[in-house]
Amino acid sequence: MIKASIIGATGYTGVELVRLLLSHPKVKIAALSSVSFLGKPISEVYPSLLSACQMELCDEKEAVEKGDVVFACLPHGMSQEIAAECAAKNKAFIDLGADFRLEKEEDYMQWYKGAFLDKELHKKAVYGLPELFRDSIKKTKIVANPGCYPTSIALALYPALSKGIISTEGIVIDSKSGVTGAGRTPTLNTHFPECNESVSPYKVGTHRHTPEIEQTLSKAAGAPVKVTFVPHLLPVNRGILSTCYAKLKEGAGEEKVREIYEEFYKNEPFVRVLPKDTQAGIKNVKFSNFCDISLNIDSRTGTFIAVSALDNMVKGAAGQAVQNMNILFCFDETAGLTLIPPAF
Repeated sequence: MIKASIIGATGYTGVELVRLLLSHPKVKIAALSSVSFLGKPISEVYPSLLSACQMELCDEKEAVEKGDVVFACLPHGMSQEIAAECAAKNKAFIDLGADFRLEKEEDYMQWYKGAFLDKELHKKAVYGLPELFRDSIKKTKIVANPGCYPTSIALALYPALSKGIISTEGIVIDSKSGVTGAGRTPTLNTHFPECNESVSPYKVGTHRHTPEIEQTLSKAAGAPVKVTFVPHLLPVNRGILSTCYAKLKEGAGEEKVREIYEEFYKNEPFVRVLPKDTQAGIKNVKFSNFCDISLNIDSRTGTFIAVSALDNMVKGAAGQAVQNMNILFCFDETAGLTLIPPAF
């Protein structure tokens, strides 16, 4: 058994981590921290936890002291000092924010208006997308948990780019997310009357996940990749659906494409390459750590269309963080993550 602490436990990703870790066979929750609700039981903030967890919310320092692994569910700019403290104490640190996702400081400065406080610490951090970087994750103690959009897009496009069957130019990504992706703090565009019965794009061409998406896809291609990325807000709580368009190279037909994807993900417990003529949808991954991928080819225009669906709070955040923890501590990678999506 290991002890886990969650900093920022009362945000949506924090409480999702609580839900998942409470059923993990190898983990005991040691501390939950919150600034806004310090001293209150978490079940007072989230009554759904009433019979499962009534732990009082502590401060950040106590959380770091008590955990073998520390999860940080914080806005960007707030995790670097905690990571340094965990590193000094030889504790595993999993950051669900953006502070360690980008490898280049200039990208972080451009998109997040911040700086790397400890450049050597950043060199030790590993981008925690298990299906792509599992071997590197095993060798670190600082994991940058990927963003929800980048996870859905990387899993959808990585096999095609790594095998060179699509062009690196002209990639267009249309993603749609449930409103939990915006966090617990209310904003105008997530206000019920604004988002209900509506679908609208936001941060068109300027979303902060863009450099993270391009960083991973460039690794897949072995060359710089730039994408057109347009996110949309769906009037649902959970889920991300990403439709990715790319030009198919000569000689890469439907059979070859499917063979590449099925081979690439054949040993991955959480990636499901769907059968021909079956399309990914968010209903079929809800509450689970699955990412479903459907493959399509528009032969008239020579366009490859990969569609991925995941739960933005699980595979897009807390579930992936648990998966990374399982890798770090040599647990079964599926431990605590075996929930099957409900049928409706």
